[in-house]
Amino acid sequence: MPDARPLTIAQVSPFTLEAGSDVGDQAAGLARALSARGHRSLLVAPSTNAALVRETRRRLSSDPEGLLAEADGAVVTLAVGEVLAFSPTRRRADSLPLDVSRTVEEVMTTIALDVVHVHEPFAPSTASTALRHSHALNVATFHEPTERVLSTQLARPLSELLLSRLDARLASFVATRDLLARTFPGEYRILAPGVAAPPRPDLAGPRTPTRGPGRPLQIVVVAEEERAALRLILRALRGLPEQGWEATVWSARAVGAPATLSRALRERIAFIGPREASWTETVADADLVVLGSVGHRSAPFVLVHALAAGVPAIVPRLAVYEELIGESRCGIPYEPGDVETLTLRLAGLITDADRRRGLAEAAASAGATLTFDRLATEVEDVYAGLVARRFDRRPRPSAGVRAAIAARELIDVDLHMHTDHSYDCATPVEVLLATARERGLGAIAVTEHNEISGALAAAAAADGIKVIVGEEVKTATEGEVIGLFISEKIERGMTLAETVAEIKRQGGLVYVPHPFDRMHAVPDYRHLLEVLDDVDLIEVFNPRVAIPEFNAEAVRFAAKYRIPAGAGSDAHVPQGLGSVRIRMHDFNGPEEFLESLRGAEVIRTPASLIYVQTLKFLQTKALPEPARRVSRERQLRRVARKS
Repeated sequence: MPDARPLTIAQVSPFTLEAGSDVGDQAAGLARALSARGHRSLLVAPSTNAALVRETRRRLSSDPEGLLAEADGAVVTLAVGEVLAFSPTRRRADSLPLDVSRTVEEVMTTIALDVVHVHEPFAPSTASTALRHSHALNVATFHEPTERVLSTQLARPLSELLLSRLDARLASFVATRDLLARTFPGEYRILAPGVAAPPRPDLAGPRTPTRGPGRPLQIVVVAEEERAALRLILRALRGLPEQGWEATVWSARAVGAPATLSRALRERIAFIGPREASWTETVADADLVVLGSVGHRSAPFVLVHALAAGVPAIVPRLAVYEELIGESRCGIPYEPGDVETLTLRLAGLITDADRRRGLAEAAASAGATLTFDRLATEVEDVYAGLVARRFDRRPRPSAGVRAAIAARELIDVDLHMHTDHSYDCATPVEVLLATARERGLGAIAVTEHNEISGALAAAAAADGIKVIVGEEVKTATEGEVIGLFISEKIERGMTLAETVAEIKRQGGLVYVPHPFDRMHAVPDYRHLLEVLDDVDLIEVFNPRVAIPEFNAEAVRFAAKYRIPAGAGSDAHVPQGLGSVRIRMHDFNGPEEFLESLRGAEVIRTPASLIYVQTLKFLQTKALPEPARRVSRERQLRRVARKS
């Protein structure tokens, strides 16, 4: 990675540690591979082991530093909640976490994480809870190419809200990306899954086949697809010749031979489960894997493990299966549901040893890339790209300049306010300046809506107070953005990227106000990421934001990307001015301002939002124009008398 410093990374699985799910295996395997590369890896997942959950909670509350120290050489596993499994037999069954939120939040806030990598973060789950509480860079991997009706239809608004917090989206398969992108648009990077080294077969079932010359063709069916798939494959097996093959059906459920199966087939087809062998061991010792889904429920990880073990497959023409066998000719496709074609494909391979050998060589070649080491390299590249976008990676002023700034006096600064040059404010410039001086502000940023005249007037009339010329610009569709230290008016209606470029052209700073307040016009998370490299500061507190969680989300965003935190009163009436201020060292120009802001303190003075909003309404909407003119003249006379 470009940055040699190790990262602290949490891999979060929605499935229990004991479930043995494909998704959980990906999270655990990636955690081990990253740990081997020197990163601190945590594996976060629910558990059915109450003692393990209690131990995790105890360590989090009493010894979080000890947990991190353990992660220096090995993966640390955190069981964050007990679960009630919906089904004791289905290996991929979802689970319902109990009291998981409290422990997950403690993990996210107690341990200084660089990256939270969630797997299948659909609510309700441990992964979605981690995404909700994370203060780190958020990466998600979506694995299964199967639609989740609850998340995509019934709870779509909640899912969109959670997924909007992602900084990078990964997908194990193109089919998964295409499915997700239809419901949750965004950029998804395809990273093929990893597989641990194929296990040594140690089957304790009816047969313990060993690869070698002379043994019958070993056909394996892993019953992870819909039930109809197994029935289709058994029908195809009925049509095969009586010699030259044997089959094993592995299922997590108790599956026996159907009553309609003949005695001859019962002798050739073994039905086994987890007690006899794991499904990965069964696949690793096969000569051929057969899949039979008609599209209701695919099992791509069965095919992934087959290729990793150098075992070819006969698969229906489904997008995810064809993607895996690709053009390497490591598998044979057939039309979904076509029993006759499947029978012919199987019969041909029984007698054609040369073709079987060629398919196996192609499968081994394709599977050689499906390693966790390769996946860790690609994931590291994703993490590095996110970390490189942090503000603290940008050049800083020289040590001498930093020392000079640190030696200056501390002043209070309000970075967001308006005068009567904005359409929704009736505060004269003179009144604003007088109020700022009364309240002990050393500097203010005047940020009119789509106008700069008020800020220029304030800068010209300033006496004993520093004025930063700014403008709060309404973009075409992505909300508002503030330019600080600018000199020319920026027209509204451009795209966010164009507006940001114009601020930079003027040598200004890009300041994002109330970034996650969905009651304001704001850029969404995706558009904000597109201009992140040009963002200079984020407004982490705005007293006019009615829902505190919106400010908290801004705090999290600024922290994860190490962006300097700005704050301002967003005052539209004098009574609100300075209710939020930043205490920082005095500065000259934008470069010193940013450097001083790195160590600044946000100071909040309690103020009633209802009170200031009512005053704003009375001053701008309730009073007729003649009354507003009288009020303005009265304010100006009062300021004149005081001066």
